[in-house]
Amino acid sequence: MELRQLRYFVAVAEELHYGRAAARIHISGPALSQQIITLERDLGAELFIRDRRGVQLTEAGRSLLEDARGILALADEARQRVSRTAADTTPLRLGYVSWLPDDIAPLIGTMPVRIDEWVLPSHAQADRVADGSLDLTFAWIDSSTAQKRGLAVHLAYAEPLHALRPGAAERVPAAAVTVLVDPNTATWSSWNAYAREFAADTGARIHEIDDGGITGDAFYAHVRRLRAPVLASPKRHTSAIPPTLSQSPVTDPVPLWTWSLLHRADDDRNAVRQVVESVGAYADSRHWRSAPAGSWWTPADDPHRSVLGG
Repeated sequence: MELRQLRYFVAVAEELHYGRAAARIHISGPALSQQIITLERDLGAELFIRDRRGVQLTEAGRSLLEDARGILALADEARQRVSRTAADTTPLRLGYVSWLPDDIAPLIGTMPVRIDEWVLPSHAQADRVADGSLDLTFAWIDSSTAQKRGLAVHLAYAEPLHALRPGAAERVPAAAVTVLVDPNTATWSSWNAYAREFAADTGARIHEIDDGGITGDAFYAHVRRLRAPVLASPKRHTSAIPPTLSQSPVTDPVPLWTWSLLHRADDDRNAVRQVVESVGAYADSRHWRSAPAGSWWTPADDPHRSVLGG
């Protein structure tokens, strides 16, 4: 008597129909019938009465059903315990977009965590967590997307964004800022959504580009050409800021980009919980999860507005 045969038996006993039971357990009807016959031969008892009216359990079949359910439940529990034990000793894959907490190695300590070097945009990293190719990631996400993907979100850093402008640094009201939007949604969909909503809410100007100049030397070229304060994205620049440009705080309101630590909502492994708690404690020690004084802005569907006090 095999567990597989017991699963087949329970399916037929609950459906009382070979066709429905076969579809439920994804095997052919003849194969299911043969397995039930083999089980009956092994047990030396007829389990079902088959006639034109359908399928009925015999007395022996009714006696076996309760035991079969118990045996299968014990087997499933054992399998889950083994899987959880193995999962807790397998290194977690932690991804990121462009920001990682300072000194990430001591932060995660002895926990089994491997930093994934495949850097992708926020929406792509969130998809990787949802499909299981990453366990956790630092990324930007809105509440509706997190819910659709089945992801839990934990605020790691509310990063104030600044503007770059020609000349000396000085405070710039949000309404005087220009935001760049690029049609390449494979790379910039999260930024575009953020920038367009920011402009709509604050009166900032949108400038359409098509050269990927949200970061890097192309971004600096746009700032020089526009001769205006341009909101810098949170993606880290790989080239130094030219001496003719300066970073300027944006005010009234301060735009906040919220980096979330994401994981699957149903992932209850101890290692995942420990990473979340360690990152949260470290973020609080650095005041990364506090809103700045005065007015500030995040998109309406930002999952952390209530944490920040909005």
